[in-house]
Amino acid sequence: MIDLRNIDAAEPFLKQLQGEDSGPITLINTFVVPEGEMQSVLDLWQEDSFIMKAKRGFISAQLHRGLGDSNILTNVAVWESVSALRDAFSSEEFQSLLPQYPDGSYCYPHVVRKVAVEGVCVA
Repeated sequence: MIDLRNIDAAEPFLKQLQGEDSGPITLINTFVVPEGEMQSVLDLWQEDSFIMKAKRGFISAQLHRGLGDSNILTNVAVWESVSALRDAFSSEEFQSLLPQYPDGSYCYPHVVRKVAVEGVCVA
């Protein structure tokens, strides 16, 4: 089963899912995959993604893998709102896949929103 860990103790992921619901958000979720389990995690992530893509408010997702022999995957998913992500994450269909991840798998999900920095990027 996958273990969800918090990258920011001051704002845990499950607390973020209860937060402000204005405008699009991005979920950045970094997975640490046990040695020898990359293909099984990729297969499960694909199943997860098909479920999430069918949910209200899903906009896009992109999976990234660390270079070389890295056991790191990072999913960047955009949602219309926090409530849309919360509803999708809480769905029985999605939750039923989490125990199928190999033992020793863990991830660091965190919800972010674009920030404007003058001369560099827009929000």
